[in-house]
Amino acid sequence: MPPVAAPPFTPEEARRYARHLILPGVGPEGQARLKAARVLIVGAGGLGSPAALYLAAAGIGTLGLVDFDSVDETNLHRQILYGGADVGRPKLEAARDRLAQTNPLVEVVPFEERLTSKNALAILRDFDVVADGTDNFATRYLVNDACVFLGKPNVYASIFRFEGQASVFWAKKGPCYRCLFPEPPPPDLVPSCAEGGVLGVLPGLLGVMQATETIKLLLGSGEPLIGRLLMVDTLGMRFREVTVRKDPSCVVCGVHPTVTALIDYDAFCGGPEALVSSPDMPGLPEVSVEELKAMRDRGEALVLVDVREPREWAISDLPDSVKIPLGTLPQNLEKLSRDDAIVVYCRSGARSGNAVQFLVNQGYPKAKNLAGGINRWAERIDPTLTRY
Repeated sequence: MPPVAAPPFTPEEARRYARHLILPGVGPEGQARLKAARVLIVGAGGLGSPAALYLAAAGIGTLGLVDFDSVDETNLHRQILYGGADVGRPKLEAARDRLAQTNPLVEVVPFEERLTSKNALAILRDFDVVADGTDNFATRYLVNDACVFLGKPNVYASIFRFEGQASVFWAKKGPCYRCLFPEPPPPDLVPSCAEGGVLGVLPGLLGVMQATETIKLLLGSGEPLIGRLLMVDTLGMRFREVTVRKDPSCVVCGVHPTVTALIDYDAFCGGPEALVSSPDMPGLPEVSVEELKAMRDRGEALVLVDVREPREWAISDLPDSVKIPLGTLPQNLEKLSRDDAIVVYCRSGARSGNAVQFLVNQGYPKAKNLAGGINRWAERIDPTLTRY
């Protein structure tokens, strides 16, 4: 980062940042760099919460937040920006209030919208560093490509169950995310945190790493995680490091890039949005929870198929369903008849959407997806069931 002249600090700033001002490697000049810096956090969830809190406390001058979600009770065990009173509020509204309490000297710039190929470049352009706190592959590839095109450093972290990883992707000085992961995994291979679970303290650990790497980049101090992937195993409390090299054939940052503009990342990653809009399947066959209730009330013959994992059945359940976890579906087709009306459900409709596409391709023409999954059933039909 370019040098920044150290302006005189107000008495309030001098008191607040006293431990930075006397710290070798930061001092008045370094604190001035932080004050002049503009950092964007994409995702105000498990990773974005600790990153935002520590960056605000450190005195980052402008902190941008991108999120379009509302606070849910299931967020509270790990998303420390929020408390019980915030449930139902837009995340960015609650986050701005909390960050103002943490440091009122920081300007918080909210972007309450989904990051897309249409708006990403405009949103990222005016920030010095981008911290990727997203939880899906489509947005990770979008953030990476936008950072490559704009020449921005991408401070990356991801979490799953008891493990996490962190790195800094900066095509000007090292590899980008695509150099490490040229292609996304199949959409049904890696479940989301909502489907697979996450240890509540894990995003705190990785989010603090993101804040640390961001501050190091802004100060020009230390050795950033450029070209290194740091992997964390909390159960063994072990840290392992893997060298990541720039790929000359990378389609975005390589010698002869073939991706020179932002693309359709949902289609690229094969997410549920892509399934619905696929030209091979114009509309995924589905029923609403209200339609399913009416069918059951009329006594219509149908087979309910639950493709969640066994550990999820104890949380909420439709007891008359056939239990076939998604990964075992190809080996258990004999449990289903091609003549039956089949309604497939999971937690929220993504895994069951993949299952329905597979079943239709295997010759089960009456298979339909339960839109919104068992969580929507609990929300609209049976409030005695637990949403998770």
